[in-house]
Amino acid sequence: MKVINLAETNSAVSNYVAQLRDITAQGNRYLFRSNLKKIGMLMAYEISKTLDYSPKTILTPLAECTVSTCSDRIVVGTVLRAGLALHEGFMQIFDEADAGFVAAFRKEDGENITIQLDYLASPSLDGKTFMLVDPMLATGKSFEAAYKAYLTHGMPAKLHIVAVVASEQGVAYLQKLFPSDEVTLWCAVIDPELNSLSYIVPGLGDCGDLCYGEKL
Repeated sequence: MKVINLAETNSAVSNYVAQLRDITAQGNRYLFRSNLKKIGMLMAYEISKTLDYSPKTILTPLAECTVSTCSDRIVVGTVLRAGLALHEGFMQIFDEADAGFVAAFRKEDGENITIQLDYLASPSLDGKTFMLVDPMLATGKSFEAAYKAYLTHGMPAKLHIVAVVASEQGVAYLQKLFPSDEVTLWCAVIDPELNSLSYIVPGLGDCGDLCYGEKL
């Protein structure tokens, strides 16, 4: 699996990540969601450079011209609910893409944490370019569970996995899960560790709650 860490080069993404992390700014849910959306748009733009393009002839008011347009059939899938703002950013760039949604949650039983899935809505993935986007890559098990759920709707031709904040442990887990260089993991930043509750450190906290408020 190819791993691309956008934090290795300076860009506007770093500014938005800094605001996501900042506890003094996290009380502004609109700002938090807006920053996730902006990061999604910038990461989608970076991914767009790697896709396949073909020439297309169009007619302007003055003459015909040939332009290169993306020929990939794209599906952008996310994990409810934390992934919604990031997903929206991707859909702003890939505005003709199909969309998929899966619901996943952490079920904690003492020290045992499992990932439960209870909802899936997705188009066919057969032969498509599939982008699985979720803000947080902690252990990697949520991404694994979500991807396996999406596979019930077909096998994509290309797979891009996208996380805003990832842990080194989660990256290593996905590298074992996807050893092929045909799969690419895109991260805005990679953090060094997980705490005892499998939260990323330094991370940014519970992304879903920061977007939409605490849940019962």
